[in-house]
Amino acid sequence: MSIAIVSGIIILVLLVIMLVAGVPIAVALGVSSVCAILPVMDIDVAVLTGAQRIFSGISVFSLLAIPFFILAGNIMNKGGIAIRLINLAKLITGRTPGALAQTNVIANMLFGAISGSGTAAASAMGSIIGPIEKEEGYDPNFSAAVNIATAPTGLLIPPSNVMITYSLVSGGTSVAALFMAGYIPGILWGLACMLVIYIIAKKKGYRAKSTFTAKEAGKVILQALPCLLLIVIVIGGIIGGIFTATEGSVVAVVYSLCLSLFVYKSITLKDLPKLFKESAEMTGIIIFLIGVSSIMSWVMAFTNIPEAVSSGLLAITNNKYIIFLLINIILLVVGTFMDMTPACLIFTPIFLPVCSALGMSTIHFGIMLIFNLCIGTITPPVGTTLFVGVKVGNVKIETVFKQLLIYFAAILAVLLLVTYIPQLSLWLPSLMGYV
Repeated sequence: MSIAIVSGIIILVLLVIMLVAGVPIAVALGVSSVCAILPVMDIDVAVLTGAQRIFSGISVFSLLAIPFFILAGNIMNKGGIAIRLINLAKLITGRTPGALAQTNVIANMLFGAISGSGTAAASAMGSIIGPIEKEEGYDPNFSAAVNIATAPTGLLIPPSNVMITYSLVSGGTSVAALFMAGYIPGILWGLACMLVIYIIAKKKGYRAKSTFTAKEAGKVILQALPCLLLIVIVIGGIIGGIFTATEGSVVAVVYSLCLSLFVYKSITLKDLPKLFKESAEMTGIIIFLIGVSSIMSWVMAFTNIPEAVSSGLLAITNNKYIIFLLINIILLVVGTFMDMTPACLIFTPIFLPVCSALGMSTIHFGIMLIFNLCIGTITPPVGTTLFVGVKVGNVKIETVFKQLLIYFAAILAVLLLVTYIPQLSLWLPSLMGYV
């Protein structure tokens, strides 16, 4: 039996056992990785090398973007931006069937993109739109399902921390290219759900009960404009080469802080220490995960595990479309019990070489990977966005999940389009000269 197979089995078995036992994912990654290298390396050398890999893995300038985007997202979550985006979304949806639910989708796409968090979008939008929908006769389970199904769109529509993580672990894929590549898949996800909502709302008779006058519409647009300018400034600056993604994250913090403190006046200086503390805690978790995952990446490279996986998949079939389908299925399953960051860190070095060998670009693979893992955030047993949406909607998970099934069908259809039509991911990056 080759060393790649032995090491792979050790990592898989130990990782599963420790995760089932409730061991923190970062610890499980580190221990299983060190144990996997022991058949070919002394324990003192393995531990020392592992420690060195942790520090080298996090000593990357681009990783500074993560804490700043997290801080910017936390400021926006508390900064009164949600209600202004909801009003703008209501203006866009007008009197279409299920207008409030359609508003939820657009608001999730906008707020998720600005905050970079699916759970934040589900929490903010669900708590504001949910009660309004209930007053207008919407089924609470329907409302919660819409909110949950569309909250992850903001993880595909930039800026997105998981894209920065993928850029690092994939060997330096352009963050700007990934940002551009996420727009169309993220928007298609939202549009697919809006189509489902339209059909259901027409059947159930859900219609808007209020409209905006020209004066009110102007006020709504004026209030939402500063929020939208954040996307234009940050993404435009990165794409235009004015600043890097890391520098853009600092711009996002400064802009969102000024907006929340001086324009909307929804937070005060007294709120900042708590926001800084929450952001630091979240950053610590993510950065430590990235550092520990560097040990696993080194072990995989040393023992040739990616090559063994590639050979195994190619032994099943040499049809790239079937292999892409198999990878999608594996990632969908993984996403149901593992958070996005560790899943991205673990499976990128395993599947990226396979897809690259079959002609898939690193940008296209990154979007396919993130799309799969986004679906995992709304599926049990570890669907964080699902649980937040259920709690905010004050409904039971079993009743909501039944209503989510039709949205899963629409989302999976979009996933297949994104997988097999590369231009959906690559058109915008190529237009900007990144491909």
